[in-house]
Amino acid sequence: MSRKLKHDLEVEQALAREHNRKAWDKMVVGKRCFTKPAKDEDLHDPLTTIHAQGWLGGNIANQQVLCLAAGGGRQSAIYAAAGANVTVVDISPAMLELDRQVAQQRGFDLRVVEASMDDLSVFSNAEFDIVIQPVSTCYLPNIAPVFMEVARVLRSGGIYISQHKQPTSLQTSLQRSENGWTLEQPYYRSGPLPMLPMNQSQGSRLREEGTYEYLHRWEDILGGMCRAGFVIEDFIEPFHADPDADRSSFGDRCHFAAPYMRIKARRGGGVTPSNNKPQLVIPD
Repeated sequence: MSRKLKHDLEVEQALAREHNRKAWDKMVVGKRCFTKPAKDEDLHDPLTTIHAQGWLGGNIANQQVLCLAAGGGRQSAIYAAAGANVTVVDISPAMLELDRQVAQQRGFDLRVVEASMDDLSVFSNAEFDIVIQPVSTCYLPNIAPVFMEVARVLRSGGIYISQHKQPTSLQTSLQRSENGWTLEQPYYRSGPLPMLPMNQSQGSRLREEGTYEYLHRWEDILGGMCRAGFVIEDFIEPFHADPDADRSSFGDRCHFAAPYMRIKARRGGGVTPSNNKPQLVIPD
């Protein structure tokens, strides 16, 4: 990698972090989707609320759980309600303030840390038993350092559950044309997707307004995890399709292009943890 190319990639990564930090702060002020804390009903049977498939078993009491890029007062509250020792990391101070408020209101003992998902140097090697990451990898141009950092802070045999936006969904139009839903973005592309303006129709379900979002190919996500030392144990596509939904609705679009994927991976023993700051990686 040339020095200039490495510098350019580092600049792009840093710009994406700073832009999206501000964008999420604004979304909290506007009370947009994904900035709303957990409700009472979410906490009655917390593990079933978010992992009905049973990936975490029936008991995570006293487990060290990292909710990564998961501020907003929902993920942290659910895992704390299940008895875990929860640390929540997010790049947005406003999102983390929601976690602090929920912890105070409900009596949860949370550790709240402002950091980017691709630099977890504040944490020790093998500090966590479980890492939970909701949809967030789309906000960085290079996600290889994310997986390497998760592998470093997760103990050998620990579980990593993450959700991502499907590349095909990010390629697909947000509005239905007379020809149906169409592929508007190339699969092999660089740079952020066209920014979605605030108040764009369907933005709250498929794209986040005002953010830089990046399309990551299957090899970036699945291959990136494997190269970081993870063994993928299960994979699902959360079902949102509705063949009877109104044309141009969220359910109609999901009938043609699944929006999300959820992955269960386990940290293998082949990764040598490092306290060094993660490096940018250029895919072939």
